[in-house]
Amino acid sequence: MVEPWRDDNRNEVPRSRNRSPPMNDQPQNLVPDLAALEQDITLALAAAPDERALDEVRVAALGKKGSVSERMKALGSMSPEERKAAGPALNSLRDRVAAALEARRETLREAALEERLRSETVDVTLPARPEPVGTVHPVTQVWEEVIAIFGDMGFSVAEGPHIETDWYNFGALNIPPEHPARQEHDTFYFNPKPDGSRMVLRTHTSPVQIRTMETSAPPIRIIAPGRTFRSDSDQTHTPMFHQVEGLVIDETTHL
Repeated sequence: MVEPWRDDNRNEVPRSRNRSPPMNDQPQNLVPDLAALEQDITLALAAAPDERALDEVRVAALGKKGSVSERMKALGSMSPEERKAAGPALNSLRDRVAAALEARRETLREAALEERLRSETVDVTLPARPEPVGTVHPVTQVWEEVIAIFGDMGFSVAEGPHIETDWYNFGALNIPPEHPARQEHDTFYFNPKPDGSRMVLRTHTSPVQIRTMETSAPPIRIIAPGRTFRSDSDQTHTPMFHQVEGLVIDETTHL
């Protein structure tokens, strides 16, 4: 059936209702065109020297306005029969290009890694980097300096036990039983022995003087550095602290 329509001169011209689009609007020679396009993309992939150049090839082929993407858009203007033939061919091309891109990317990454390993080779014969060795604790440093100073003046170092008897810690020093230092709120006592005596954590290094005088004859010139303990703990005191005492016994000693 033919319907009349009018041109600009109002003349009726017969027109077919089922008129097909012109043949020159449809893709021609699709398979040879895709084969040539795939070859061009393959050559561009092989020539890409790094991942940045490879990404440029990807955009040119599969990007929004890439050569493959533009041909995918043309499917909408094809007839169902042409689309049925061209669609699988274009999808297959797109998949092959994507696979070739990933293969080339992996090849470039491996080459870059090999180059990095070659240029950053570690010489295992080099000496190791020096490790920090730390420093002497301030208390120990002062302790050693005091010992060195008195050592230059002829003093020797005497030491004694941290756990003492009541006699060496108090009695031999004329500290009477009623002295506040003997109270449990000021001294760390151990549990009583069967005989009732109790050991203490020494409250000073003075017991070292008693022990030295018992075992050594004058002249005596010693210092007794060491840790001492008292039941005292606040912002300015700790239960353990360091002390240095000196003892000089000689007929010619003077200040």
